[in-house]
Amino acid sequence: MTSELTARELTVAMITRNEERAIGKVLADIRRAVPAAEILVVDSSTDRTANIAEAHGARVLRQFPPQGYGPAMDLALRSARSEVIVTLDCDDTYPADAIPHMARLVLYEGYDLVDGSRLHGKPPAMPWLNFVANFVFGLFASILFGRRFTDLHSGMRAYRKSMIDGLSYRVAGAALPVELLLRPLELACRIKVMPIEYRERIGNSTMQPLSSAWWTLRRILEVRFS
Repeated sequence: MTSELTARELTVAMITRNEERAIGKVLADIRRAVPAAEILVVDSSTDRTANIAEAHGARVLRQFPPQGYGPAMDLALRSARSEVIVTLDCDDTYPADAIPHMARLVLYEGYDLVDGSRLHGKPPAMPWLNFVANFVFGLFASILFGRRFTDLHSGMRAYRKSMIDGLSYRVAGAALPVELLLRPLELACRIKVMPIEYRERIGNSTMQPLSSAWWTLRRILEVRFS
């Protein structure tokens, strides 16, 4: 279903690095879901990803040489021009047709953040090791913060831009999505968890499990006890 959300209301933001196999399909799916939204891509690629994104009408910000996930996501969030920012990964794992509903929950129902949770069960596309790690860290954070978390690492969320503009977080280091979920909770922002589909990725994963696990634990503890 198409949406009447405008570029003033909605930015769909992604960070990319050598995603030329997937980006055309992902951008076409986004355009079908929200034809009038701004699409913002922060790109650190050496392949044709940026050219393909521009051909689909995306606003492309080049960050080269690559500085890592945190600086790229920070640039995307800070550079969006709309009232709501919906983030997703550019590997076709997240459902573009969920974007309009997530954005409207922020625009019209007063939420500051909508977290797209992949873990309302074990997704067939997610390896067991990743699922177990996500479950354990989610349970640990739930105990510390007094609220049930299922997916600290989701790459698909809707953020109110005014909330992001007032939010301080550690840009450097892995597992930034963890802090982008927990910091707003500590500030008493309104957060809604919304189950979403998680699909097989196009292309190879660049995640480093040990670094991600260490930074996940670090960010949970820093937010809770800082």
